[in-house]
Amino acid sequence: MASVGRNSIEIIRRAALPALALLIIANFLGYAIVGANGILSWGDYRRQKAVRVVQLAQLKQDQMRLAHRVKLLDPNSADPDLSDEMVRKELGLVRPDEVVLQVN
Repeated sequence: MASVGRNSIEIIRRAALPALALLIIANFLGYAIVGANGILSWGDYRRQKAVRVVQLAQLKQDQMRLAHRVKLLDPNSADPDLSDEMVRKELGLVRPDEVVLQVN
């Protein structure tokens, strides 16, 4: 009976290191498949990239619009209509003979 108990313990000792190695490998494989940077998250990255490309295009369009307005406000050659519009908007100035139409 004692030798059966010793054999069982010896078998467990011999199997412990390979079993631990298999658990570690399974852990890495699990993260490679399901983890934040795993194979299954590639589709989500593609969707996020498509959204970001649209946002980038909108931001570039806004940047071009603002660059055009900055060019129109150049102190050496400011556009009189734009400067008049901005001054009136900021200071709330209206001449007595003007009609103001507010559009919401």
